[in-house]
Amino acid sequence: MQNQFLFLFLLIGFTTIFAQGKNKIILNDSLKSETIDPLRPSKAAFYSAVLPGLGQIYNKKYWKLPLVYGAIGTSTYLYIDNQKKYNIYRDEYKSRLEGIESDSQFLAGLSESQLISAQKQFQRNRDLSALFMVGFYVLNIIDANIDAALSQFNVDERLAFKPAVIKNDITFNNNFGFALNYTF
Repeated sequence: MQNQFLFLFLLIGFTTIFAQGKNKIILNDSLKSETIDPLRPSKAAFYSAVLPGLGQIYNKKYWKLPLVYGAIGTSTYLYIDNQKKYNIYRDEYKSRLEGIESDSQFLAGLSESQLISAQKQFQRNRDLSALFMVGFYVLNIIDANIDAALSQFNVDERLAFKPAVIKNDITFNNNFGFALNYTF
């Protein structure tokens, strides 16, 4: 029982000592030396949260910038456009309830139920656009975080995942698959 407490005490003590150390870990390999920053994913996520696309710039993935701004920008445009159309049909409906005639021939030809239906449709589209806008914003943050974490992943050239063709000696057929190869 005392040995377990001693082991637990040493384990907690060592993790506390290492947690107080530097933020960067240096891996020495016979092939290469690389510095790993454990805070890199959180920095990239923070930068993307402050300004969408900034995390992608931090990760040096510049090609993702048009995708981020295209997705968020399109959602914002659709949100504004659906809000304008919703306001047009809502104002027309309110003016009809007050007894005011419409200036537009198109809106004058619609019934009150059609105006209400159009309002609901544009309100739904506006809400979906807002949901997509928030979704793309969060996806931007998640992408920056994951990309920063995976950029530090050690990929050795000796480890390969390649397609393989295996000749079956019994049926003389070729079997296709994938092989995980590690060379020494």
